[in-house]
Amino acid sequence: MDYKQLIIRGISYSQTQSGAYALLLEHEETHIKLPVVIGNFEAQSISLGLEKDIHPPRPLTHDLFTKFIVTANYELVSVIIYQIVDGVFFSNINFKNKSSDEEMILDARTSDAVAMAVRFDAPIFTTQQVLNEAGILLELEDVSKEEEAFSETVKTEDNLKSLSMEELQKLLEDAVKEEDYDTALEIQEEIKRRKKKID
Repeated sequence: MDYKQLIIRGISYSQTQSGAYALLLEHEETHIKLPVVIGNFEAQSISLGLEKDIHPPRPLTHDLFTKFIVTANYELVSVIIYQIVDGVFFSNINFKNKSSDEEMILDARTSDAVAMAVRFDAPIFTTQQVLNEAGILLELEDVSKEEEAFSETVKTEDNLKSLSMEELQKLLEDAVKEEDYDTALEIQEEIKRRKKKID
């Protein structure tokens, strides 16, 4: 089958479901976006998987499963979002044994599959049918909503810019201890920006 590779464009608060997040995947060639509604825990787990420099004091479920896969001498080869039924995406995680090349396919929630894929830097694919059924091209109204969200982020960044590196480091440690990973990611980004300026 001719699979279409997706990249992660970002995670934002869901406009349709309270307390949920929208994971935005994009087909690079056509710029068609695939919005997947996910829970708070999965949103944090995907964000942490993308941000390699932040390590929770205790392993999250996806980190634990990752360690198990590696210990069992398997690797995660790819994730395929193969179907959508009544607004629910269905996905497979494809594994391969490093010793025997034996393949294993596990059914998974799409949010869990993506959280695992980012930990292995594995590609995420979907079918043309799923893109046809659930894909969207962002309209002008959606772009303005993104700009509003961006302006809120800028406000947070302005607050962080007024702090010293020592204060940022302390805030980062406290956020990780309290498992407030959204804040931790924002602080980490500010620290990275400053280190790039120094380099």
